[in-house]
Amino acid sequence: MLQWHDLHQRELSKEDLYALLALRNAVFIVEQACPYQDLDGADLAGENRHLLGRRNGELVACARLLAPDSDGAAVKIGRVVIAPRARGLGLGRQLMQQALAGCERHWPGRPVALAAQAHLQPFYAGLGFAAQSEIYLEDNIPHLDMLRIAPDGQIPPGRLS
Repeated sequence: MLQWHDLHQRELSKEDLYALLALRNAVFIVEQACPYQDLDGADLAGENRHLLGRRNGELVACARLLAPDSDGAAVKIGRVVIAPRARGLGLGRQLMQQALAGCERHWPGRPVALAAQAHLQPFYAGLGFAAQSEIYLEDNIPHLDMLRIAPDGQIPPGRLS
């Protein structure tokens, strides 16, 4: 059983911040052999939020919610990660459901965007996201931009950025 925490960036303790940065580093930089600048200034900026999933006190899932930067802009979900030791338990879907609920709770009615690793397109499509770009390389990993489809099947208004 996971305990979920939806925290404004100012609510992160130094231990929370260290744990989420360590998890992201272990997966995105070490496991995926992809040196990139994870510390981009957004973790502790503005109205951005973090979702933390803990099992027995240990961080095993996290994601970042970037507040819309202008009227009509989308909320962005990013840095979606599950710890290697917790994979295969359906936590990715749980994490995204928590992220989508957080987006609606904090920014109701806004479109939701993400930049998905291309091999995860079917996973995100199953959560209502549709491709909005061709596949492109980001940090040498194939990605594509996706936007969440509204319940009526229409792509909601708004920009990806």
